[in-house]
Amino acid sequence: MKVSDIKSLSDEELNQKPVELSHELFNLRFQHASGQLENTARLSQIAKDIARVKTVIRERRK
Repeated sequence: MKVSDIKSLSDEELNQKPVELSHELFNLRFQHASGQLENTARLSQIAKDIARVKTVIRERRK
């Protein structure tokens, strides 16, 4: 997810996004632990996306 895509989201969507991404990260970690995950790079991508969203939320609060 690009920063420009994140910044174009509304405040409601932006506040909901970390929750959705956290659920996805949990599911990916579960798949990784059970040996079903093929693309392990997706774990770090989702974690970085969560950080990007939280950064944009923080910027908007200021």
